[in-house]
Amino acid sequence: MGKSTLAPHASVAGFAIFLVVYATQIWGGVFPFLPTDFQTQEVTLTFYLSQSLAFCASYVASAFGSYYVPSAARRMLVTLSISLAFIGSCFIIAVMYVPTFTLGFIVAGGAFLGVGCAGIFMLWQRYFSSISAPECNWRLIAGTAFGSLLYFMLYLIPNSLTAFLIPVVLLPICALCLSLSVREMDFDQSMFEDIPREHPQVYARMLHDFWRSAGGLGALAFAAGLARGVAIVEPDIQMAVNTTSMAGVLIACGFLIVAWRWFPFQFSLRSAFRAVYPIMFTGLLLFPFVQGAGLALFASVAYTIFSIMVLVLMMQSAQTARDRGTNPVFAYAFFGACAYVPQALGFILGWITLDIDVMGIGKTAILSMLAAYALGMSLYFSAGTLLGPSKDGTPRRDDQIELTSGKAWKAPEEAMFSKSPIESEEGAADAPVESLQHSGRQSDKKPSKTRRPIGDDGLVITDRLSKQCLVLKRDYGLSARETEVCELIARGRSVAAIAEELFVSENTVRTHSKHIYTKLDIHSRQELGELLSTVDPIL
Repeated sequence: MGKSTLAPHASVAGFAIFLVVYATQIWGGVFPFLPTDFQTQEVTLTFYLSQSLAFCASYVASAFGSYYVPSAARRMLVTLSISLAFIGSCFIIAVMYVPTFTLGFIVAGGAFLGVGCAGIFMLWQRYFSSISAPECNWRLIAGTAFGSLLYFMLYLIPNSLTAFLIPVVLLPICALCLSLSVREMDFDQSMFEDIPREHPQVYARMLHDFWRSAGGLGALAFAAGLARGVAIVEPDIQMAVNTTSMAGVLIACGFLIVAWRWFPFQFSLRSAFRAVYPIMFTGLLLFPFVQGAGLALFASVAYTIFSIMVLVLMMQSAQTARDRGTNPVFAYAFFGACAYVPQALGFILGWITLDIDVMGIGKTAILSMLAAYALGMSLYFSAGTLLGPSKDGTPRRDDQIELTSGKAWKAPEEAMFSKSPIESEEGAADAPVESLQHSGRQSDKKPSKTRRPIGDDGLVITDRLSKQCLVLKRDYGLSARETEVCELIARGRSVAAIAEELFVSENTVRTHSKHIYTKLDIHSRQELGELLSTVDPIL
């Protein structure tokens, strides 16, 4: 990680503060800093139903809206989302002073908070997608860790003050940090100019590549919601789940930061699901038999895993938007709907069926088996044992989240290229670079269909040029997708041909080519060939 990546930024503080607001007023449908006599089952369930319906509906609506009205991604208003969350908080506080309208205020508060917090999540996701991958990943991880610390600091403040501190102090600070971050965004990137209906095959391919990851995320979310719904009946267990899961998230973020610093690695939403699957599955097997401390422990672990997966979800969605040039709201809204809808369903089922027996079998055991079955099927599909490779012979590929110490770089100025660097040479340079010509290959020769994967990023070695491009990836901090584009440029492919092969838009290819040329400090395909000719392909 470069010094510029680690530099303090308003987005870290703003995202951390928002997570505190989210955790204290929506997370699990509980109010840890409001009087316990206020938290009756009727109030909590009413609030959660209202909030979860509004929250999930916002994600579904955002997925459709970003596809059919993509220009809205440029016009999302910070003030509107913050105001909705503020109004929702005021309704919740008003219940303590005007108990006559308790249910009405609770329904209104849940709806406003659900829509407002979903909107703020979309705004943060849009911002993180617009910056470079190292900065995005670092600020998301650091913000999540800082948010956990802030959450614990709230326990040092009297509850009577904390209830007012959140809407009066924390939300305005979050709005300020978000506004400062949005001002830095570059809206000229292809992801913000993308019109999905002009190339629906790009979005169809994205859903094709990620539906299994989304299924695994949904299964984990259902299991976490189930555990929380059963555990929330006891106030003491509520407190234990809140504090323990926040501590778990803090530890997990610390591990990611240390691993990033000393052991650079890459992962995806699907690989993260496989990593946590054994823990969640074991907990579900024991779930029907544990009570008290055991129940609190499992609920805490389940929600810790779910919170970490939400962090990975944001990183994955941002990486997908950068790699594929798709609308940044679409991928996040799609994944978010796949996570929060099952989580809400699990929470509600876990709560309302707690004391019901069917044929002598407790509903907790039945729901636990159902969640375990969903996890097992998700793992089965995630492994790809049923479907195998795609019909066109290309491997299914997740856009990898790379925690590596790549070189810092700045997005190229538009003045550097009147057209994309590839287009400026097309017509005169459709032949591959000289390194290929020396090896006797022709420009129209396609890579072998027998592609040997290396690592988990989907990159493959077909010949000497592939190895040389992987060396450039390592030495110049190219992303996995930029490495693919770099190799295709070196093979003489045109913008249209690269877009067709990678299932992305032509604008996305142009953006990647500019980033590649900037990182490599070159200006033409010929210079790329000269650079590759100096690269030792032995990795």
